[in-house]
Amino acid sequence: MNVFEQPIVMIDFETTGLSPDMGDRITEVAALRIEGGQVTERYVSLINCNARIPSFITGLTGITQKMVDNAPPVAEVVPRLLDFIGSDTLSAHNASFDEKFLRAESARLDLAPAHRSLVCSLKLSRRVFPGLSSYKLGLLSGQLGIAFKSAAHRAESDAEVAAQVLIHIGRHLRSNYGIDGVDADLLVSLNKLAAAKVPQFLQKHPRKR
Repeated sequence: MNVFEQPIVMIDFETTGLSPDMGDRITEVAALRIEGGQVTERYVSLINCNARIPSFITGLTGITQKMVDNAPPVAEVVPRLLDFIGSDTLSAHNASFDEKFLRAESARLDLAPAHRSLVCSLKLSRRVFPGLSSYKLGLLSGQLGIAFKSAAHRAESDAEVAAQVLIHIGRHLRSNYGIDGVDADLLVSLNKLAAAKVPQFLQKHPRKR
């Protein structure tokens, strides 16, 4: 089923902490291009930012100091990542987190991302599926019947599941509201709405078949 009208790139970073403003850096990235209703292309890499990997991060992700020390340098990975994303719509689960790291690491290299818009699959899930017990990726995916194929808290595994969540949302919008051609503008609009207003908004959507 051709769910989305334009490509959307689902991204996930593993990092040394929560804030680039506090000096935290990226350690791994996965970017998966979703076209229609499936992942068609991916860019995945560990990243050497010459950063110290805290022991709790290794415990959470399995990413060790040796792994990043032997990884491609950030000055190589980020330009390739930006080329991969291009001007497509960017998405992530808790998108503001991943976008701030993308912008911070790009700025360090005097580069700027060119994605046309940003879609948060976490916010979308809250609006389209209100009342679930959790919207954390691991718990949300289980409630939607989406399984991890490998360990969570690695970039490719998390991005893969988040991509399937987004595809699931797209299919839900088509089957439950009859919307043909789910586009980024619709998803961005849903991100901004209160959950209670979403059904009425979708019932009036001009792209309904």
